[in-house]
Amino acid sequence: MPETPQPAIMTAAVEGLVDEVVVQRLIEYTGGTTGTVYGRQGKPYLRQRIDGYNRAAQYSPWCVLVDLDADADCAPTLRDEWLPGVAPQLCFRVAVHAVEAWLLADEEPLARFLSVRRTGIPANPEQLSDPKRFMIDMARRSRRRAVREDMVPRPGSGRREGPAYTSRLTEFAGTGWRPEVAAERSDSLRRAIRCLRRLVGASHA
Repeated sequence: MPETPQPAIMTAAVEGLVDEVVVQRLIEYTGGTTGTVYGRQGKPYLRQRIDGYNRAAQYSPWCVLVDLDADADCAPTLRDEWLPGVAPQLCFRVAVHAVEAWLLADEEPLARFLSVRRTGIPANPEQLSDPKRFMIDMARRSRRRAVREDMVPRPGSGRREGPAYTSRLTEFAGTGWRPEVAAERSDSLRRAIRCLRRLVGASHA
């Protein structure tokens, strides 16, 4: 009997913890296995190290995920600014405008998770200039006090998000989020899935 192909082990680099869980879900969804995950210290940290990640991707599959934010007009512009020449085994993807938009794109389970109205989630979350702020505003309208206290910043805290914003979103991304559904309403997510599938398929060729 022919041997069953082993899942491709893909190294990753991300901005933060939510992005890490999202990337893990996407790698698994496309048939790969997540190896070491680097970064988790913000976008400037990744920007300083992108050339090294690109060199490493000459020899093994890598995925680097960053948010577009307001740093460029579009994802291709940001990619070109960061890395004009991408290694064949590097999946360098830009979430438009932030990874929260990818989570918002699966509106039905997210609405249940946050205890908010599904109709309040936009049909095209990539058009939001600040998906993170929108996510927090939705949490502010939650019917559950725990969600509001966890995700909404407390008055006078000086923070942009609540004390458990990250843990709430990592929980949703890891258990309730459906990448295949979200990709129908997010072009940048759909392209990321396509890129990962290509690398996973190439590793089995």
